[in-house]
Amino acid sequence: MKSTTVSRRSLLVGLAASTLVAGAAPAFALDPVFSRWGKAIRGYDPVAYFTEGKPVEGAAEHTAEWRGATWRFASAANRDAFVAAPERYAPQYGGYCAWAVSEGYTASIDPEAWRIVDGKLYLNYSKSVQERWQKDVPGNIAKADRNWPGLRDAK
Repeated sequence: MKSTTVSRRSLLVGLAASTLVAGAAPAFALDPVFSRWGKAIRGYDPVAYFTEGKPVEGAAEHTAEWRGATWRFASAANRDAFVAAPERYAPQYGGYCAWAVSEGYTASIDPEAWRIVDGKLYLNYSKSVQERWQKDVPGNIAKADRNWPGLRDAK
């Protein structure tokens, strides 16, 4: 019976040690574009934010590949506009939460929590996080612009 206790204790010590080592390991390279279920910005059409002024879900029949992600569009015209100028329509920071990037980390997004500032699309984790981000949009953009290269290029 005592050997079972020792084995369990050894197992727990081993798990704790491996957790510490894993936590100290370098970060994995960040995907250049936030995507969930194989779809950039959760399948929403990035062009529609600009043309319709609201989030619109994309359709499976209107897709394009860019920066390792599949982008969906509400129409062929929106897809073609994106393909012609993806940098114009793609969200900033690879579609990760703009507030999180301003704080030095990445987070997923809610396509309903968005804002266009100076012709650029910014997405946030949630509407409540967006409220925090909007308290100092220029300051948060400046911080995120400084943080993004390090987050994007982390190995």
